[in-house]
Amino acid sequence: MAGRFYLRKFADINLDDEFFDTLKADYPGNANSTGFIEWFNKKANNGSTALVFEDGIGIGAFVVIKEEQECIELKNDVLPAFKRIKISTFRIAERYRRQRIGEGAIGLILWKWQQSDCDEIYVTVFDKHKTLIVQFERFGFINIGKNRNGENVLMKNRKKIDFSSVYGSFPFIKAGFDCAGYVIVEDQYHDTMFAYSELANKMMLQTEIGSSVSNGLCKIYVGKAPQIKYKIGEPVLIYRKYTQGAGKRFKSCITSYCVITDVIQAKSNNRFLMSFGELKQRIGNKSVFDEKELLRQYNEYHNVVVMEMLYFGYFGAGNNVNMDWLDKNGCWTMQNQYPTDVRLSENQFKKILMEGNVNVSNVIIN
Repeated sequence: MAGRFYLRKFADINLDDEFFDTLKADYPGNANSTGFIEWFNKKANNGSTALVFEDGIGIGAFVVIKEEQECIELKNDVLPAFKRIKISTFRIAERYRRQRIGEGAIGLILWKWQQSDCDEIYVTVFDKHKTLIVQFERFGFINIGKNRNGENVLMKNRKKIDFSSVYGSFPFIKAGFDCAGYVIVEDQYHDTMFAYSELANKMMLQTEIGSSVSNGLCKIYVGKAPQIKYKIGEPVLIYRKYTQGAGKRFKSCITSYCVITDVIQAKSNNRFLMSFGELKQRIGNKSVFDEKELLRQYNEYHNVVVMEMLYFGYFGAGNNVNMDWLDKNGCWTMQNQYPTDVRLSENQFKKILMEGNVNVSNVIIN
């Protein structure tokens, strides 16, 4: 069920898709509130957009955010009117539960918020949706109380980012980090892992890997380095290695940036440090490799290193930074040095982001 999120106009979304049946049933409308169909048609008429996950079956997720300047009425308090982003609709199809589509949707929402001039973003969720509440809280949303409808009000403020957690600080990186590095990913795996890191030319997608790998924010890199070179909380640049022939200097490029969330040494000098079952459990559904390939690497490699990363951002088609630029600007390897051995300063990291047309001041903050 390959698919991905797209920004769609309401007028172009099929309201008859069975995905919307529960929303129509949950919000039929009455004398005091607008029904879902009436609300949807109003949005279509005024040109509004939504984030829609689509696959060969139909709609798999539907997310609506809006900018507002209204007070928030809590049970025992009223927050004054303030320019905020509200997540007004967040719904995932049953067939995509536990496929990490919700995680990817939260990432897209927070990227949209990051690009806005609003300090606050919030969502309202009833108690019965415990999994959703936990997921938003993992990404740094704070439960500030219940509104007068009995919904939990979860809010995140860019001026109060908790940098003690990589997830909680997403999509912002704390200024003052010691160093950054490169993670090398071959083209066919890169284009599956990093769905929004597009190229100016055609991408190479794997055909047998589920959408959980593409659309989740958490990424798994499996390598055979003799030792772990990265620390949790350290930013890394994703280098797409071109493998299709000549022209590597100009076709291999930096497309994205992540932050390390976990490092695992599963095997060292041919000595197993964990069972394959334990390794498979740690990786879950986040790897581009299937179980057969993972087992082969586990058995054959002298060293097995696993890095878990959170996908913090991407440059986009036409903005990727190739190896030629990196080399000419002092950000690439010295003689006989492998790219993963390169340690970049914060200024070098910022320089590469700026070359990728990223607003650095809105990514790396104090």
